[in-house]
Amino acid sequence: MTTLIIFRPFPVSMGVHHISWLATASGLEDENLVAKAMAWLIGDSESVRIEKTTSFHGSTVNLVTAELLRKGPATKSLARLGADAIDTILSDLQSRLDDENVLHIRLDLLELLAGRVKVCLPSSRASIKGRTKLQVYPSDDPLQVAISTLEDAKNLCNQ
Repeated sequence: MTTLIIFRPFPVSMGVHHISWLATASGLEDENLVAKAMAWLIGDSESVRIEKTTSFHGSTVNLVTAELLRKGPATKSLARLGADAIDTILSDLQSRLDDENVLHIRLDLLELLAGRVKVCLPSSRASIKGRTKLQVYPSDDPLQVAISTLEDAKNLCNQ
C-alpha cells in the first residue's frame, strides 16, 4: 500500500465562501441610489434586493441587501473595496473575524454614495454592514486564511 503525502510549504488561500451586505434607507431616502451603490460594490446588480418594511413606530424602512453566494464572484467583489480599505481591514483584522470564520466589515454609506469606499466603525453615521464568510478547513488557521484572502484581493486591485 502506497501513502501519498502532500506537502504545502505555504498556506493556500481558500478565498471567500460568500459575501453579503445590508443597508437601511428610511422612507425619505432614495433606496434605489443605495441599491446602485451596492450593485457597484459587489459588481452585480442582479444580486441586489430592496425589501420595504415598517419600523416599530410605523414609518417606512427599506432594507437593501446584496449577496453573492458563489466563491469566484464573491472573492472578486472583495477586491472592489480597494487597497486602502483592505489595508484598514488588515490592520484591525482580529477584532473583525469571529469564531464562525465570518469577517465583519462596515462601510460609510454616505462615502459610498459619493463614490468612495471608507471602512468605518459603528457610529451615528449611516453605514453598510458586510459579512464575508471565509472558506476555512479544520487544519487551517482562520486568521492566516483571512490575511491571505485579503492580500489576494488587494493584489486583484492592483491589476
